[in-house]
Amino acid sequence: MKLDKKKNLAARTLSVGKERIVFNTQRLNEIKEAITKQDIRDLVTAGAITLREINGRRTVVRRKNRRRAGSIRKPARKGKRAYVILTRKLRRFIRELLDQNKLTKENYVTLRKQIRMHTFKSKAHLKEHITHTE
Repeated sequence: MKLDKKKNLAARTLSVGKERIVFNTQRLNEIKEAITKQDIRDLVTAGAITLREINGRRTVVRRKNRRRAGSIRKPARKGKRAYVILTRKLRRFIRELLDQNKLTKENYVTLRKQIRMHTFKSKAHLKEHITHTE
């Protein structure tokens, strides 16, 4: 006795999968007589049709990403931005002095090295250093 259509109707009526529908084998004649959704609902309350429990699936426990040297993303140091701004400003300034022939090439090179070594705190400090060395 094929009851595939009845199983489809029951699955749609109860909003579950066909695999979960279980028919009581002693009451197959009643199930065969069912035509409407209401008939299916009545058979469920009577116990002729039951629902199989959801098995679920085993959850996959993923390995947590370990925090090590390759996975750490650090922002650039806070002082770096200040260094870049100051260095560009000072280099531009001594370049202008070189273009105006107020600095020699040797002095220019040594000042660039000193700028790179963080010798000067500001443009005023650099100007003061230049006036003292002359």
